[in-house]
Amino acid sequence: MTGGFLKIIESMHGGGNYAGDRHGGAGGTDGSGLPTGSAGNFMFATGIECSNPTIDHGRTRRDLLDECGHYDRWQDDLRLTHDLGLKVLRYGLPIHRIFLGPGKYDWEFADLAMAEMKRLGITPILDLLHFGVPDWLGNFQNPELPMHFAAYCGAVARRYPWVRYYTPINEIYVTARMSALDGVWNEQCKSERAFVTALKHLVAASILGNQAIAARRPDCIIVQSESAEYLHEAKATQSAEVVLANKQRFIALDLLYARPFDSDVAYWLRDHGLTRDEYAWFMAGEPPGYQVMGNDYYGRNERILLPDGSQCPAEDVLGWYQITHEYYARYRKPVMHTETNVADSDAAPGWLWKQWMNVLRMRRDGVPVLGFTWYSLIDQVDWDIGLREKRGHVNPCGLYDLDRKPRPVAAAYRALLAEFGQITVVPHGEMFEVTSAPAKLKIEI
Repeated sequence: MTGGFLKIIESMHGGGNYAGDRHGGAGGTDGSGLPTGSAGNFMFATGIECSNPTIDHGRTRRDLLDECGHYDRWQDDLRLTHDLGLKVLRYGLPIHRIFLGPGKYDWEFADLAMAEMKRLGITPILDLLHFGVPDWLGNFQNPELPMHFAAYCGAVARRYPWVRYYTPINEIYVTARMSALDGVWNEQCKSERAFVTALKHLVAASILGNQAIAARRPDCIIVQSESAEYLHEAKATQSAEVVLANKQRFIALDLLYARPFDSDVAYWLRDHGLTRDEYAWFMAGEPPGYQVMGNDYYGRNERILLPDGSQCPAEDVLGWYQITHEYYARYRKPVMHTETNVADSDAAPGWLWKQWMNVLRMRRDGVPVLGFTWYSLIDQVDWDIGLREKRGHVNPCGLYDLDRKPRPVAAAYRALLAEFGQITVVPHGEMFEVTSAPAKLKIEI
């Protein structure tokens, strides 16, 4: 018989769909199509902005769920999430409204929102502390915070036993820095000792809270959202202060994941209040559950320290890929891109695709990236000034504006979902069964 082998095969089998056919005989898929919500799907998400720190030395509460209208329009917001095709939502329960005191809780609003998420088939990643605590707990200098927060986490896990994904404390490093070093939120301190105190109280609270969740959900998945930071120095000789600053961004995760410090960081921590016993407690081991390292990236996360001492944004000098790759090399945890946006509605679609290219490149380089989040669903308020004053300035960074009308980035995200929505959570993930088995301590060989 003459002709190439394809001609011979086609003459025997006809136009396709036979075993071994290059056009689908193996029943393959390219991963396109809107997410299905199956356990093996990559986690495409958005979030409801829920920051709630106090300012004015505790006199004013910034409650972004209120300022962005979510308490009144929660049904609309959950419907928009569902209708966009998203199956995962970073959702912050308002701790300052729920946790009224030891053993005292008001679940009225949370019950309504959680029931609707369950009805719509939305998987929440529950965010339990997002920059603020109830008035009765004071602030992050309170040494009783870890025990009280653990009780709250246990109460949430009991109340919603169907929830598996949690972020116990959002952006520990940023929370401590803004509250205790930059003097903007909560205790509004400006000292290194207060900063170290806030860090150790927050990390201890996260660990104990994680343990309380795992006691009720041994298969819990903990998505530890942390800001991906870097400070560039525009000087011929890099200063010791900047070297130290670029190591301090790791302190929260080092304490959380029991990774020993470099000597200069260890000396600095000891000088500013971390005791030997506290250090030994943190280094005993990482928390239970399946741990995911979430990294948040905005252009402002990278900064350049100029020769005159001023700073300017360094957007994308390194970018999410290179900064997160450094975090991954340090902790060897599965990764999620847990927050991004840009406060320019016209530029937002391009920023979305650029961040997604970072995710694809990271996955192609063998790093297990499990999810991606555009944060947030609706526009935010006063984040251009870090919530330090209550001006009511709208930041047009949402998928929808505050009237719940779509911004251009909503259509771009929908297009991204249609093209990539059914890729697996890890490459070749179809081979692995996702189970409800309790997490176990992983020993690296």
